[in-house]
Amino acid sequence: MYKAGKHKLLDTIIDGIQDKKGHDIVIVDLSSIEDTICTYFVIAQGGSPTQVHALAMSVGDKAREVCGARPLAVDGLRNSNWVAMDYADVIVHIFLPEERAFYDIEHLWADAELTEIPDLD
Repeated sequence: MYKAGKHKLLDTIIDGIQDKKGHDIVIVDLSSIEDTICTYFVIAQGGSPTQVHALAMSVGDKAREVCGARPLAVDGLRNSNWVAMDYADVIVHIFLPEERAFYDIEHLWADAELTEIPDLD
């Protein structure tokens, strides 16, 4: 289960999302599920392609500055409907609301523990 202050990269990713007013952040803890591609998903959304792009840039900047972490891959920046950022142990998904609802990836693993992060107003 995600607890603030216990995982520096997760905390930094959340800060990057909240800095640009990203919302509906969910941490999907996959650590108890065998053969997954990572330990955590961070899922969030922005209200427009411009905001989704800004959220991804903020996450990338903060992860590099605070943790020295660079993503192994980033996909989706071209249209910014869904941006995925692969930090090996953590994969960040930033969606437009309609894309997030359609793919509903936080519920693909029924056994995963979900932690909702309160929106900052």
